[in-house]
Amino acid sequence: MSGLDFFALAMLEVTLAGALAGVVGVLVVLRERAFFTMSLTHATFPGAVAAAMLGASVPAGAAVAAIALIGIAVGIGRIRSQGPAVASGIMLTAGFALGAFLQSIAPLAIDVESFLVGQVLAVTAADLALTAGVLGAALLAWALAGRHLIFSSVDEAGYRRAGLRPWIPEALSLVVIAGTVVAIMPVVGAILGVALIVAPAAAARLVVRDWRWMLVLAPLIGIASGVLGLLASRWLDLAAGGAIALVAAAAYGIAWLARRVVESGPARGRPVTPLRRSAATRRAAEPAAWEHGTIEGKSP
Repeated sequence: MSGLDFFALAMLEVTLAGALAGVVGVLVVLRERAFFTMSLTHATFPGAVAAAMLGASVPAGAAVAAIALIGIAVGIGRIRSQGPAVASGIMLTAGFALGAFLQSIAPLAIDVESFLVGQVLAVTAADLALTAGVLGAALLAWALAGRHLIFSSVDEAGYRRAGLRPWIPEALSLVVIAGTVVAIMPVVGAILGVALIVAPAAAARLVVRDWRWMLVLAPLIGIASGVLGLLASRWLDLAAGGAIALVAAAAYGIAWLARRVVESGPARGRPVTPLRRSAATRRAAEPAAWEHGTIEGKSP
């Protein structure tokens, strides 16, 4: 790593981060955890600020804050009159407000912008190792528990009736998502991380029906978003984090437009349809569908 200049390190980091965001983004999209992920990205902000104030590791501080606020959110979510959406909203606003408060009382000036939108050109070998490690863990989670993650995502009641415990894949999902949010902070910061996680997977969902193909396409879109965004930031003198997030959003827009064109054109067999929970639930009961990796049913 010592032989690479800062831009080569940044390029390697956005490649790893894009792949990680795509792999975990499929989990976020299929389990409908986009709002939770956005809340979690903001929840890491106070931990990063606190770690900078104490001279500690920023990713470690972000991870501690994420775990603490997840615990609080889970507690709020168990209250019947509140629910997970309320818990995520509280986590989002409280996390960001706490980070701003800590920054205001810090005895020394803290570069808050790098925490909010990333500073990929300043990544180190330790950042690369963290991102690669979380990517490996995410791939391992999909390899060992992929069927459980999908089954519990599309039919939690059926998963429970099968004698399985939904809280186990849910806990695994939360851990993987939290690790991803922390790992990609140097690339897109605490605010823009949700764009790189959700947009590539959402774009892939518009194009393919098989969750296995989503796991192939989403990381490719994530990598392309990172690489093109970094190059654009260099050529046009833009903030790298913002450029990467915009490219990821543009990829979703292109996928949506392409889908509209296909659906509005002449019929050429069965049109591709998005994954829908009701259809997915019906297909979850069909072993043949699971064997083929398709989790949607026929269009009504």
